[in-house]
Amino acid sequence: MSPTGPSGPARGRTPAPAPGAAGEQPDPARWRALGVCLAVGFMTLLDVSIVNVALPSIEGSLGAGPSEVQWIVAGYALAFGLALVPAGRVGDVWSRRSVFLVGLAGFVLTSALAGLVQSATALAVVRLLQGVTAGLVNPQVLALIQQLFTGAERGRAFAAFGTTVGLSTAVGPLLGGAIIQVFGVEEGWRGVFLVNVPIGLVLLPLAWRWLPRDRSARPDGARGVRGLRLDVVGLLLLAAAVVLLMLPFVLTTGEDAPAARWALLAPGTLLLVAFVGWERRLGRRGGDPVVHGDLVRTGSFSNGAAVGITYFAGFTGIFLVVTLYLQSGLGLTPLQAGLVQTPFALASAVTAQVGGRQVVRRGRITVVVGLLVSAAGLTAADVVAATVQGTAGAVALSACLAVTGAGSGLVISPNQTLTLADVPRSVAGVAGGVLQTGQRVGSAVGVAAVTAVFFTGLSGAGLSGAGGPASGRPPADVQAVFGSALSAGLRVSLALVLLALAAAVVDLVRRRRTGEDEGLAPQGPQRGAPAGRGLRSGG
Repeated sequence: MSPTGPSGPARGRTPAPAPGAAGEQPDPARWRALGVCLAVGFMTLLDVSIVNVALPSIEGSLGAGPSEVQWIVAGYALAFGLALVPAGRVGDVWSRRSVFLVGLAGFVLTSALAGLVQSATALAVVRLLQGVTAGLVNPQVLALIQQLFTGAERGRAFAAFGTTVGLSTAVGPLLGGAIIQVFGVEEGWRGVFLVNVPIGLVLLPLAWRWLPRDRSARPDGARGVRGLRLDVVGLLLLAAAVVLLMLPFVLTTGEDAPAARWALLAPGTLLLVAFVGWERRLGRRGGDPVVHGDLVRTGSFSNGAAVGITYFAGFTGIFLVVTLYLQSGLGLTPLQAGLVQTPFALASAVTAQVGGRQVVRRGRITVVVGLLVSAAGLTAADVVAATVQGTAGAVALSACLAVTGAGSGLVISPNQTLTLADVPRSVAGVAGGVLQTGQRVGSAVGVAAVTAVFFTGLSGAGLSGAGGPASGRPPADVQAVFGSALSAGLRVSLALVLLALAAAVVDLVRRRRTGEDEGLAPQGPQRGAPAGRGLRSGG
């Protein structure tokens, strides 16, 4: 991997090379560009969770069944993840700004289509396309943070990004509930998607104005379509492997799901092994693989990616089952269900800022503490769901989610900072794509696994995700069944968070043995310096 970073004029007005080399000045518009990136990132990540609170409305309006519900939710995350690596690669060698603008325009279009569909199947298909457009945008966000910021400023930028991730994931139910409250239960779900359209139309000209017009990151300066060297075989192998590994979880609904679905795991695993073999062979031949071996062999990156994958698998799925429990099990309105989950978002936003500062001084231990707090919150939520129902149960569950959110804020942005600290700026898009691919696929698998266990618990008692009555509070026995199903789903999430904790502890031990975890230096070494401790200025 070449350490040479991108150069060229920012926004087409004055030369503003990315920071990192001697004599380079930071882009004066970098904080405005970050604001646009975070706003777009918030909008695309929000669509992972905002749809959860609208699911009962979608079920009633379009007649969606459990399998279609899972495709509407998990399909977005899957397509999102599959697009990230190639989008990151194209952004690195062509133009991060151009890929960002194309993805944003596509997201606005698919959001409009999602709000106008007339069937559950059509909505599931459009959600796949919407996920692809979101996948075009997000690796550019991480790459632009790497490109525009350095040292302590980069830590602050990643803290802002972590706040965005936490807020977008947890505040979705509240915003979705408010939209449904305004536009009505029957068709209010359409507003959940259509709200993206005016926001996106405002952000498009701002992105055009403030994002830097970076040249290709290739050492030879090649750019445009002829400058692209995409590993098509590798991309196809990776896409096929992820789809086959994901399908069994998506098809697990708890309602007569075919046992043969698990047979898909075998060819999926073989394709994943074939992908690894192809990438190594291509790298030895001097080709340009999807994932460079040097990137995988960077301890901070590979270990941080493992933490991110398992943590996102653990915490993302809880919002869907909690929403179904609150609305269908306890009879709360969408807005009320959103309010119950809001403390997670608020706590996460506060601690993300703390985590962004602490990771610079304390390193990986910040993430370990966050995972311990998140695990404690999930454990308490498990106990509450199994034993307390009604209004008291909703209030107690909200308090448990606040604790979980406080831990989450100490995990996401600090882990992003540590994972990308040693990544050269020239491959920041690919690295961000690989990292977010793992997180998105982890989220999809986590959502599928948690909801599968939840639906299985309901199915065993003769209920479904819409098991409660159409209006009024469900009877106590129905509430108890939903509480038991939620408890079982939360245990799956807890197990995945504990896996993330184990991965973080392993990385903490590695860092302390090598002297890497004494905090991140405000300024990293110059280009060409060997990988080591510190936030890289430019790779």
